[in-house]
Amino acid sequence: MNELINAYQSEISKNNQLEAQNHLLKGEVEVLKAKLTDFQNQYKIAKIVSSTTVEKDESVELKNKLNEYIKEIDRCIAHMS
Repeated sequence: MNELINAYQSEISKNNQLEAQNHLLKGEVEVLKAKLTDFQNQYKIAKIVSSTTVEKDESVELKNKLNEYIKEIDRCIAHMS
């Protein structure tokens, strides 16, 4: 009987550890999703900037402004959800 109780408690402990690990991994997934979205936005901005015919200084300024706009939109979306 004690063996069964010990085995049960061991399984509960393992389950709790796995649930904690799962929670951490889900957090990491969310962080990586956010990074992926940021990289995708940067890529889109780079495509837009490279496709426009402007001087190099203007191109950097345009890219920075677009980055600011996208970050502000992302903050608004996060605030609404």
